[in-house]
Amino acid sequence: MESSSSSAPESQQQQQQQQPQLTVIITLPPINNPSKGKTITILEQQSQQSENQQQSPPPIPEPEHRFNSFTRFFLTSSTRVLGLLGLSLLGLLLFNAYYSSVTTLYELKTPEDNDKNDDSNREFHSFVFPLFHKYTSSDRDVEFKLGKFVDRKAVMSMAMIDGVQQHKKISTSSLVESSTIFPVKGNVYPHGLYYTVMHVGNPGNTYYLDMDTGSDLTWMQCDAPCKRCAKGPNPLYKPAKGSILAPNDMLCAQVQSNHDRGSCESCQQCSYEIEYADLSSSTGVLARDNLHLTLANGTLVTPNFVLGCAYDQQGQLSVSPARTDGILGLSRASISLPSQLASQGVIKNVVGHCIASSAESDGYMFLGDEPVPRRGMTWVPMLNIPSIDLFHTEIVKLSYGGRQLTLDESGNNGGKVVFDSGSSYTYFPNKAYSDLLASLEDAFHEELVQDVSDPTLPLCWRAKYPIRSLEDVKALFKPLTFQFGSKWWIISSKMKIPPEGYLIISNKGNVCLGILDGSEVLDKSMILLGDISLRGQLIVYDNVNHKIGWVQSDCVNQQSSKSFSLPQQ
Repeated sequence: MESSSSSAPESQQQQQQQQPQLTVIITLPPINNPSKGKTITILEQQSQQSENQQQSPPPIPEPEHRFNSFTRFFLTSSTRVLGLLGLSLLGLLLFNAYYSSVTTLYELKTPEDNDKNDDSNREFHSFVFPLFHKYTSSDRDVEFKLGKFVDRKAVMSMAMIDGVQQHKKISTSSLVESSTIFPVKGNVYPHGLYYTVMHVGNPGNTYYLDMDTGSDLTWMQCDAPCKRCAKGPNPLYKPAKGSILAPNDMLCAQVQSNHDRGSCESCQQCSYEIEYADLSSSTGVLARDNLHLTLANGTLVTPNFVLGCAYDQQGQLSVSPARTDGILGLSRASISLPSQLASQGVIKNVVGHCIASSAESDGYMFLGDEPVPRRGMTWVPMLNIPSIDLFHTEIVKLSYGGRQLTLDESGNNGGKVVFDSGSSYTYFPNKAYSDLLASLEDAFHEELVQDVSDPTLPLCWRAKYPIRSLEDVKALFKPLTFQFGSKWWIISSKMKIPPEGYLIISNKGNVCLGILDGSEVLDKSMILLGDISLRGQLIVYDNVNHKIGWVQSDCVNQQSSKSFSLPQQ
């Protein structure tokens, strides 16, 4: 029993000695290199080993778990090192391939998807483009105008004014696009013109200028001294010292585009000479001065502009007393007043006038687009011919009553219409003029008889009864119809001129035809509408959109009547 009892504990002890003892060793990474990670090592130890064996150092097995241990990695065999190195390279290649595919997928996403993913990571780019001022020097020959610059070499000045022009630049940051309105005075007969008032100079004086959409240059009779100047309603314009334009100015190039400017290298001023259809002319030098304007919004501005200092007038322009101090050039040319103001940002390049047909009102003119009606206007395209700065458009048909008048002797029966507020009367081509006279003679019978003793106009008639006004005889006449755009009435634009738009009553009590033969002053098939036919309508010249418009009006504008008070002459 003792033996058996002693053998059981002995067997249990042997089993316990056979079970291995586990030792876990945790090695922390170096403090100066934490990226190496930590190492876990598990050791087994048999209790039955001899005392000598226990004293010998036990073998160190490979660790079963590693966490990025580069120390243990370099203690392995070279084969394992090479294998792990190959696996690392393969993993790196797979990672790059995966990352590239992810990047490609991201780049192919729409901007909306990218915005949804991350708005904060977007970059906004700005692109700055340089802008350059473009100036094109004109090499045009003499332009066909009612008022045109003379084709000659540099006009030598009689009166040299000391000083060379210094360009006066104004700041346009405070200027706003607006409009300015001027009152208009005058009549077709007997004065034959309409004029407005301008305030020029610093501090400035008031001058009356003939409103002329057929002229480029604004000029005033000038004390330079003046060789031949008519006595006007105001003192002669006297430019300030140093305000005379230099020959190398860009606007001088516009005026002298047909001159041999190199022939006057010593000139210190820009000269001009203009001839008009009535054979009158004006000669002078260009100056730059201030123009005082009250805009429609109440703003007071004083932009500078280039004008003519005219010291030698010929023909009708030299006759005293004169009702005006000069000409207000309103054409499409760069030197015209509207173009200069538009280039400075003061107004939009829109010009308009409304000449009243009744004796109770005179009318007004404006610079800028604010007074233009938004509805009711009839518009036709403006011809944009570089060599001609007139306001003109194409006409396809002209009729007196129900009878068509011939415009072109070649049979094309097309032509051009010029709107010219600087001409008193209307001019027809020779063939159209002859057809009109034939139509009038057929309609009169014996009620009107030509009076050749009346010198008012080429054709005047007297009636069997006293003529007190046009109301007494206009029933004998029919309206003129101008048809634009198309020969089909449905899609064409028409302007009707009533009898009071081409007739006047002379001082002798006769009715006279205010339409003249223009074959000596105009091109063939060209019609010129003067003041007599422009009355009773608001006429607009839109240089921005290149169109001409009109609408019937009584030509009463409250703002123009408050701006200035022009005395009757």
